[in-house]
Amino acid sequence: MPWSPHRPSELERKVETLSLKLLQANAALGLKTVYAERLEYLLHQRSERIDELTGVIDSLRSANQKLGLENHCLTALLVASPGRRDNGQAVPTVNAESPH
Repeated sequence: MPWSPHRPSELERKVETLSLKLLQANAALGLKTVYAERLEYLLHQRSERIDELTGVIDSLRSANQKLGLENHCLTALLVASPGRRDNGQAVPTVNAESPH
């Protein structure tokens, strides 16, 4: 007996329509999942870079404080010995007061 095509019933059409919608929703969900995973990866990289740069900033601040202290000590030495000469040249003195 040969197969005879028949018109799909309303229920069969609804099943087919819902199957297509489900496939589309699954595809969209897959894309959004990949997108979210990529964002998480980029956030992780960004956080690592921020931590790295924070360490560099802390190191530079420490070095800057050390240089500031050294500058202060050398300035105090210069102020304490005004008029001292090195190689026949007068060493400039530093005025502790700021000119206004």
